[in-house]
Amino acid sequence: MSEMPTEPIEKARPESPEKAGKSGLALDRFITFAAVIVLFTFFSLTARNFFTMRSILSLALQTSTITLMGIGVTFVIITGGIDLSIGSVVAFSGTIAVIAARAGLPIWLSMVIGLCVGVVTGLLNGLMITRLKLPPFIATLGTMMVTRGVALTITNANAWPAPQDFGKLGNGTVFGTGPQFPGIPYPVLIMIAVALIFGFILSRTRLGRYTYAIGSNQEAARLSGIKVNQVKMINYVFCGLLSALVGIILASRMVTSQPNSATGYEMNAIASAVIGGTSLMGGVGTVGGTVIGSFIIGILTVGLTMAGANYFMQQIVIGLVVIGAVTVDQLRGRK
Repeated sequence: MSEMPTEPIEKARPESPEKAGKSGLALDRFITFAAVIVLFTFFSLTARNFFTMRSILSLALQTSTITLMGIGVTFVIITGGIDLSIGSVVAFSGTIAVIAARAGLPIWLSMVIGLCVGVVTGLLNGLMITRLKLPPFIATLGTMMVTRGVALTITNANAWPAPQDFGKLGNGTVFGTGPQFPGIPYPVLIMIAVALIFGFILSRTRLGRYTYAIGSNQEAARLSGIKVNQVKMINYVFCGLLSALVGIILASRMVTSQPNSATGYEMNAIASAVIGGTSLMGGVGTVGGTVIGSFIIGILTVGLTMAGANYFMQQIVIGLVVIGAVTVDQLRGRK
């Protein structure tokens, strides 16, 4: 009679939810990054002058504003919220910064005032959502209308010119060597710095862990001792701050205040987050994914323009991409 084995036989263990979530997120990021490579290669072959250094720098410059707004709204969406006031905050903060510069304040101080406008707007959104218990959709929709209305009222819906020094931030470059390489625009460097800082906050700090916890299960997060309202308010302040930064950059690029600018920008920002893998159900998303998602939108916009497609066709294509991304997110959530 053969001896029975003395060591217990190990059973195959299913993959933990945490590991499964990380592997799924890594797969999403790989797919979106592969989409960037495919789109870039496609337009390089089909669109004339797409694969040039000037075109690439122009693409990065145009994408920088979408990326900055997308990073801010990513924090909000991960908690299960939404911010529809982004575009209006962009116009409002840029307008206030230009008005401050026209009043004779130093350029740096006028820009700081513009950033403070975004912080205050984000704080008000957070207070309405956490204290008054308003749905994020309604609260930020109201803020969108109020801030846009104020910007149009104080300027009488007209563009106001800013001092020439105000345009250095939006139009300056570094490391330029000539016509073939005019240099890296300041907004692109700002985009890189913001992506690194906020990526670190979301992935390596306690605030980031709390943000994911609230989006995954708000009640469980509250019972575990997380100050849910405080974390939500901080994230809405982040969103307002980055929207104001975009407003200052755009006003600086045009060297004027544009109270009518940035209409519909909130849709592009949310789209970049969703395309990059941020779940509208909350609890899932990364800054890196949002950066990749914003570049997908940027490549589509620039590439289709160079290929001869009109603005309406661009909107159709980007809309279909967003629908596809949300569909994948919903199917993944059901699974």
